[in-house]
Amino acid sequence: MSNNPLFSIITITFNAAGELPPTLASVDAQSCTDYEHLIIDGASTDGTLELAEAPGNTRRHTFSEPDHGLYDAMNKGLRKARGTYVIFLNAGDTFSSPRTLEAYAGAAGPDTDIIYADTRLVDAARNVIGPRHLSVPEALTFRSFARGMLVCHQAFAMRREKAPAYDLAYRFSADYDWCLRCLKITTPARCRNLHMVAIDYLTDGLTDRNHKASLKERYHIMCRHFGTIPTILRHAGFLLRALRRRLSRH
Repeated sequence: MSNNPLFSIITITFNAAGELPPTLASVDAQSCTDYEHLIIDGASTDGTLELAEAPGNTRRHTFSEPDHGLYDAMNKGLRKARGTYVIFLNAGDTFSSPRTLEAYAGAAGPDTDIIYADTRLVDAARNVIGPRHLSVPEALTFRSFARGMLVCHQAFAMRREKAPAYDLAYRFSADYDWCLRCLKITTPARCRNLHMVAIDYLTDGLTDRNHKASLKERYHIMCRHFGTIPTILRHAGFLLRALRRRLSRH
């Protein structure tokens, strides 16, 4: 591995021994090997470290110490990363195929800041539930995210040298704010759509377990970036969209 790989894959863990194995196996199976895999652990006590530090992948590096939550750990990962791009693949999440990272590599280049793709939802048994209810836009812009988090954070590869730190004022939705700030400092011409499903996202993560608090934070983030009145009007549309989804299930 070079001192500066193309990708830094960053996995945040805390007592994640039950969720981590699929993530490790997914990274190990990638046909593209121009990466480092950083495990940023919050001083786990359940066997997570034994899994992460098992021999077999020399590109994997584990760091374990107490932290102040998920986004504090993500900031640690950003500081330790050496790759041209960062990808956050948390415990329980996986690449959708062994050629996924190869697809990201094919879109990388000096004129590309962000590489993005679609995501599908899986349960703890790795059964596919279906696609996210939001699909990625053909052309990604800052304004795209006024409609919500159209690109799942795990499918959002960002040029490391331009990546901002996560705002620790947010406990559950700092990833949404981070993606918005990433988009603010680039242009649509420097964003590449892979036109594929790249990530299998485990649905019982931190944000899912704190859904109401996450939505409240996202509302405040939208007000901050897009203005209060436009955000209120958009949320009326969100409620209608949610109602239509609920009615379609019956």
